[in-house]
Amino acid sequence: MAKIREALKLNLTKVVNDMRVTQSMLSNNMLRNLSNNYNKMGKLQDQLTTQKRITRPSDDPVVAMLGLGYRDSLNKVQQYSRNISEATNWLDSTDDAISQGVKVLQRIRELTVQASNGTYEEGQRGAIAVEVDQLKKQLETIAQTQVGGKYIFNGENTNKAPAAGNFSNGDIELEIFDGIKLNVNTKGSELFKSVFNTLDSLKSKLEDKTASDTDISGFLDTLDSEIDHFLKIQADVGAKQNRVDMMKDRLSSQETIATEIMSKNEDIEIEKVITELITQESVQRAALSVGARIIQPSLVDFLR
Repeated sequence: MAKIREALKLNLTKVVNDMRVTQSMLSNNMLRNLSNNYNKMGKLQDQLTTQKRITRPSDDPVVAMLGLGYRDSLNKVQQYSRNISEATNWLDSTDDAISQGVKVLQRIRELTVQASNGTYEEGQRGAIAVEVDQLKKQLETIAQTQVGGKYIFNGENTNKAPAAGNFSNGDIELEIFDGIKLNVNTKGSELFKSVFNTLDSLKSKLEDKTASDTDISGFLDTLDSEIDHFLKIQADVGAKQNRVDMMKDRLSSQETIATEIMSKNEDIEIEKVITELITQESVQRAALSVGARIIQPSLVDFLR
């Protein structure tokens, strides 16, 4: 009888030990699965918060590498767009300055016609000379036009105001697309190359009491040449403006395309992520419910 009891005791001990191992395995598996589900839900919550598929390169190296390339392309397009805006400012300001210069020269031509018609007296010619001198100073002001604190007619020396008839040389180039550069400045030495000397000579002739009407009217052809010269350079500026406008449209399309591609690569589909999160939450609740049933039984439950 004692031997039977001893045998039963050993068998019971073995059953208990086997049950402990089995329950330990079940518990560990359950905890591991719960932890995996928590990680999945955490990742989905991060995606909803950031609106991005990944928050770190390790989440998806392929998406991360593609994203770097797409973002680099987008950054280049945006930089070219900023350069285009800068080029537009320079060209628009140049065009406006030349227009103002043409108006000044046309006014000087009108005064020259009046002074050479034979009806003006010496004092009246002197008054015209004074106005011509003031108009020359207005041209000097136009020659000192600035864009963003830079003198647009002084070549590469944009930080220094040009003196009348004394301009620096050099081009200001902006890259408006990959490998495409545009010269955005107009050299003052080309635009105003002889106009100040012409006006000085005209003023002196108007002040000369011995000057004849023919002497003064002789400046009309020269003034016409100066006006034509200004208009020719303005036409060149207009051609550059047209090109910049076309490049602006092209860059706008490129930016839209690059943004869409990057969005498709990185951005989430909110509805899909929300559905996945709800599914994971349901799975987690079910796992917790089943886990509670697995962990709950003990040896006391079997001995009842």
